Amino acid sequence: MTTFSDRVERISISGIREVFEAAGADAINLGLGQPDFPTPEHARRAAIDAIEAGDTDAYTGNKGIEALREAIADKHARDQGIEVAPGDVIATAGGSEALHLAMEAHVDAGQEVLIPDPGFVAYDALTKLAGGEPVPVPLREDLTIDPAAIEAAITDDTAAFVVNSPGNPTGTVSSEEDVREFARIAREHDVLCISDEVYEHFVFDGEHRSPIEFERDNVVVVNAASKAYSMTGWRLGWVTGASDRIERMLRVHQYVQACASAPAQYAAEAALSGPQGVVDEMRAAYERRRDLVVDGLADAGLECPTPQGAFYAMPRVPEGFVDECIERGVVVVPGEAFGEHGAGHARISYATGEDDLAAALDIMAEAAEVVR
Repeated sequence: MTTFSDRVERISISGIREVFEAAGADAINLGLGQPDFPTPEHARRAAIDAIEAGDTDAYTGNKGIEALREAIADKHARDQGIEVAPGDVIATAGGSEALHLAMEAHVDAGQEVLIPDPGFVAYDALTKLAGGEPVPVPLREDLTIDPAAIEAAITDDTAAFVVNSPGNPTGTVSSEEDVREFARIAREHDVLCISDEVYEHFVFDGEHRSPIEFERDNVVVVNAASKAYSMTGWRLGWVTGASDRIERMLRVHQYVQACASAPAQYAAEAALSGPQGVVDEMRAAYERRRDLVVDGLADAGLECPTPQGAFYAMPRVPEGFVDECIERGVVVVPGEAFGEHGAGHARISYATGEDDLAAALDIMAEAAEVVR
């Protein structure tokens, strides 16, 4: 009898989804990383125009349309000051597929992938689906990724390590010094650094820096239109890196996806090439919300490192806090959903309106008081 592969039996449904589905229909949802802004009008219009012109009726090239890959290359020149050839870009079905391609193309069965703990839930699962062994690396007390801890965890079996700045679930931003160290570690140890940069435009304190600025051969960058342009439903991301790495990732992509959605590619090209004021407006809104959340958590007596970016906060919480919040109609995610070292924390997404956030903070303060 055919049952199930060992790979799929090693993973389970995301703890984020489990919490969301357990909440009531009227709950204030601070669980999902879902921007509450509309997709920019010029991006929507570009997709509509392409559909009406018949440009989306057929497969695009495996890597994606040339105009999109040129826009992505221009984005990296504008934001990172680096030259990326359009041929070294693959448009993917969101950042999730980009991560999947990086794992499948570089990780052999039994090889290790170092992942931040707590960290985005997909890192662990995608490593296992590639046949690899995730090795959680604890964060610093301030929830930033520690290059020294990564370097100390490298063994002969290490294929790659993952960094994520701004971070999910922590909201932390890696310093330039740390990012330079990530690049050095990749170069000197000849291991792949997978840099997840989907929140790069939402930095409130400091600045976003990428390891690919300092090391090209052993760094792969994953990014997406999902967060920056509020296009999560469009499923359009990309991966870039050295040409030989792109060629191997393309082998995986052409069989699992063929190409990213054509309408989404036209929309993303317009988003990347068009006016960026919408991104600035979202960043400003998230910073206001960040301040509201940090102040509200402090008033509730909950310790929380001030998030420097993304739209997440990760306070330390008393036992029973998450369940009490959900019972009272506020969805937050237990920190252990993001790894063993997330225990004792909760992740709060502030990608929602300020009125809902204020109401949720009052409820969280009540919940904290009850379980203390």
